[in-house]
Amino acid sequence: MPPKALILFAPGTNRDLDAARALEQAGAVPEVVPLNRLRRGERRWQDYQMLVLPGGFSYADALGAGKLLALELQHDFAGPMAEFVASGKPVIGICNGFQALVKSGLLPDPARASAEAQATLTFNACGHFECRWVTLLPVSQTCIWTRGLNEPIDCPVAHGEGNLQARDPHWVDALVASGQAALLYAAPDGRPAQGVYPYNPNGSAADIAGLCNPAGNVLGLMPHPEDHIFAEQHPLWTRGLARGSGLALFRNGVAYAGQF
Repeated sequence: MPPKALILFAPGTNRDLDAARALEQAGAVPEVVPLNRLRRGERRWQDYQMLVLPGGFSYADALGAGKLLALELQHDFAGPMAEFVASGKPVIGICNGFQALVKSGLLPDPARASAEAQATLTFNACGHFECRWVTLLPVSQTCIWTRGLNEPIDCPVAHGEGNLQARDPHWVDALVASGQAALLYAAPDGRPAQGVYPYNPNGSAADIAGLCNPAGNVLGLMPHPEDHIFAEQHPLWTRGLARGSGLALFRNGVAYAGQF
């Protein structure tokens, strides 16, 4: 049986169907479920083998991108979310979903979550919304979503608050050393961006584009791998230069979910 994927839908979510298509292509059975259906018990968390928090502008980004969705996860769904993560099932948050995972404390490490955030995703250092293609470098074998991926991934970004920062720069270094920095922004030749704009589109510390939890089953990233699952989506496909499909991430997640 192919794994079932729960795609959370909040007011303002707009990348749910893109995520569903990517999951279908990777071999999963996706279902987009409004949060109210979970709240009313019309759908059960335990019936799904993977969880996706897609992109968009949940609750119109009131109080900050992903903040109200994060509060909803903390107060209305804290138990089910914690159980899902602790079970080892794969979880991915994309763009707004990543912002919600970080601001709810589920990333980078739920065991260290507290009233004082470990990190945040704040306004892009360039001062404006970024909507274009970037190159990502998978660098973590800890993360089940990136494990075994050795080639750069090309996919779009579309965000105004994707700048990952932490209070303690040494803590960022520890994330990189532990393998929790799963994806880095890179130059087109595959080398880390080293903070250089536009390769690092938002100024994120240590070029971090995606983070995983210590167990490696939860991944959050700002770029949109679901928007590059077919070669024809790549801006250079007519020149035969399409590469680095984001589908590889989803295939890893779906394959891992098959054990649950």
